Amino acid sequence: MIKVAIIGYGNLGRGVERSIKQNKDMELVGIFTRRSPETVQTEGGAAFTMEELLPKQNEIDVAILCGGSATDLPTQTPEWTRLFNTIDSFDTHAKIPEHFAKVDQVAKENQTTSIISTGWDPGLFSLNRLYAQSILPVGETTTFWGKGVSQGHSDALRRIAGVVDAVQYTIPNSDIIEKLKAGEKLTLTTRDKHFRQCFVVLDETADAEKIRAEIVSMPNYFADYDTEVHFITQDELNDNHKAMPHGGTVLHTGTTHENTQQVIEYNLQLESNPEFTASVLVAYARACVRLAKEKQFGAYTVLDIAPKYLSDRSDEELRKELL
Repeated sequence: MIKVAIIGYGNLGRGVERSIKQNKDMELVGIFTRRSPETVQTEGGAAFTMEELLPKQNEIDVAILCGGSATDLPTQTPEWTRLFNTIDSFDTHAKIPEHFAKVDQVAKENQTTSIISTGWDPGLFSLNRLYAQSILPVGETTTFWGKGVSQGHSDALRRIAGVVDAVQYTIPNSDIIEKLKAGEKLTLTTRDKHFRQCFVVLDETADAEKIRAEIVSMPNYFADYDTEVHFITQDELNDNHKAMPHGGTVLHTGTTHENTQQVIEYNLQLESNPEFTASVLVAYARACVRLAKEKQFGAYTVLDIAPKYLSDRSDEELRKELL
């Protein structure tokens, strides 16, 4: 049995707990949180303080870090990789090389193994971009995100004075996707590829049109996109917009000969972004433990891991059932 610790227990941590239950070769040692354990409503897993993690070091094969990329993981992943094999979902693309270098140094110095930036983008989408570009080197890759809830953009809406609550969806332009698949050569702007849909609850004194104008002109979030703004009630938001769907498409169009068009498409449609991301982390936790047993210490990404390391089946079974 692979013995797993969950560090952090928000939506992602809860998803990891659920995923572990579906993997018969894994066992949850505990959920370690900065909150008071008695206040944490788990789905059966035992909750502990962060101070109780170190005494359980010998009971844990891998720690899955479920904090955020902005402030938690840049410090937590190097910190805990000194003591444990670790998995994280660090997703600030521009800072991945820096994060990797820091974790790699710590892991090699302490003879541990860490797989960083695991999830679906970065993660599975990264793999599919690599496969597509390697197989069809004469071509172009375009990544589309959505339809799905953007947590960062939703937070930006909620920071506006007069907004009580809000949810924002990122929606890919299906017409552009179809044109690319048909072989059209397009020069695309940010506005061409996605549009944004906002559902906003206002307080009683708010000026709706003023807030609409503030939203659509907000730099770095909405100004570069076609943006729809819908004002609704809190009840409607609670009933229809509190789930966390997401997904997206990696589309690579290329040629293998003059006038011979080839298309590679990878698509995800997720009812729960955190639960799916958690499931990816759990699969890579299995790979992490296997690498550590082989004394392959240091940091890795999904680009480094052989697919068979993710599965609980033997090499013989995989060759028989999947090839």
